[in-house]
Amino acid sequence: MDEYTIYVNQVEEWQMLNDTHALNTIFQRARRNLVGGGTVVLARKNTGGRTDRFDEMSTLEDLETYRKNVYKNLH
Repeated sequence: MDEYTIYVNQVEEWQMLNDTHALNTIFQRARRNLVGGGTVVLARKNTGGRTDRFDEMSTLEDLETYRKNVYKNLH
């Protein structure tokens, strides 16, 4: 199974910039990955470059819930 990683640091930056195009792009890629049988991983890159995974989604419903939470926090 393929994994698609969403880095929440980047999502937070795009939220602050109100970059809905970039957000739409990652959610479209994540959706395609789920439809194809893969999973979506939420991770955070720390300042040392290490990636810390903290959540995994395997359903479109979970992804949609996360997407709604991201969009409601747009500045």
